[in-house]
Amino acid sequence: MILLRRVIGDALRARRQGQQRTLREVSTAANVSLGYLSEIERGHKEPSSELLAAICDALGARLSELLREVSDTVALAEQMPGVLVSMQEEQADSPAGSKSTNRGVRQVTSDGKVAVSVRQDSPLKATLRSARVRPTERDRDVVCAA
Repeated sequence: MILLRRVIGDALRARRQGQQRTLREVSTAANVSLGYLSEIERGHKEPSSELLAAICDALGARLSELLREVSDTVALAEQMPGVLVSMQEEQADSPAGSKSTNRGVRQVTSDGKVAVSVRQDSPLKATLRSARVRPTERDRDVVCAA
């Protein structure tokens, strides 16, 4: 299951860290508490559209750019087999009595513009990490890890 708030948080954190800015700097510029911004970045809170616009403004980014990046990440994750499969279905496919060893990074894929890795944290929580592919990296292979 893809949690949109986690993908949004990852995208915001990546932009902030790319600018080498602190949570305090961005929270002050966006007029949001440091703790709340931290919770948004970690995917624990889902920001309102007004708050998301204020954070984007503080980062000097357009809301449409951020949402496009989030959309690209989710679209790539949807193409990855097993990302949207519930843990109950996955456990039914494994032999009885064996514990799932699929924790950690499950897959990494790229469409040439965005690379996505997926980690299944719990039955209802998957963490998606996305990164823009550098222009010098032309081809990336799909890698499966257990």
